[in-house]
Amino acid sequence: MMSKVIKMETVRSLNQIRKKSLEFKENFQTIAFVPTMGNLHDGHLSLVKLAKKCGDPVVVSIFVNKLQFGPNEDFEKYPRTLYSDIEKLEKEGIYILFAPKEKDLYPVEQEFRINPPKDISNILEGEFRDGYFIGVTTVVLKLFLCVQPKVAIFGKKDYQQLMILKNMTQQFAMPTKIIHAETFRASDGLALSSRNIYLSTRERSIAPMLFKELNNAKILFKKESDSIKEIEKIAFRKLIDFGWEPDYFSFRRQNDLQIPNSYDVINKTPLVILAAAKLGTTRLIDNLEI
Repeated sequence: MMSKVIKMETVRSLNQIRKKSLEFKENFQTIAFVPTMGNLHDGHLSLVKLAKKCGDPVVVSIFVNKLQFGPNEDFEKYPRTLYSDIEKLEKEGIYILFAPKEKDLYPVEQEFRINPPKDISNILEGEFRDGYFIGVTTVVLKLFLCVQPKVAIFGKKDYQQLMILKNMTQQFAMPTKIIHAETFRASDGLALSSRNIYLSTRERSIAPMLFKELNNAKILFKKESDSIKEIEKIAFRKLIDFGWEPDYFSFRRQNDLQIPNSYDVINKTPLVILAAAKLGTTRLIDNLEI
């Protein structure tokens, strides 16, 4: 028997989504929110499935946010697949899709912007993508003000983003709880990403190496056979040898993403290894908690 497909309502205007949110709140419903940039894959749908366990209704947004793209990044060619995205969300039983156009969300130039603390936003991704987290936090704040969710779901693949957004909601005392979802991977370990479609057949066969090197680094660290810096250098060299252009491969503390010291190692402070590297023209990111 085929599963029933729900007819989903697509909302574009800010006033309309706020009206919907108010109706849900008046009915004592808990809004669970999944913000995306579209081109939905199984990783996004895993966030939707988790959201359905955390609230009802689930609101999904699709908006390709220009503010978080640098001048030499792929904003114009970023895949936009709204019709197929709608089909996937309807099969998941989602009732509300918030899909504003740029003129809806940014009717005038967005001069007021969130400026996250430099110690967590200018490192790792922030070092290589100037202004990226300003764009992310600004659009997420604006989406939260429109949807007014009780919970919002974000994946661990974007680990630094998750940390920054958690801090933002806490410091602004926002009534939205950030819930993290585990990274959704292909059977060979590659973290699912909308940008994976840019990989050639050969590059796709090589791409799982990034996650493999994260696991190798974790094993070496637990064996205490090398220092952290030496483990990072080993991974960096191996990626380069296989044709990657790595930006970083770095052990960090989970709680603040700062470089661990000897005290952290001795006392087994929870760590995370984060990596970003370009394969051909495609830049991939991944991480692994310890």
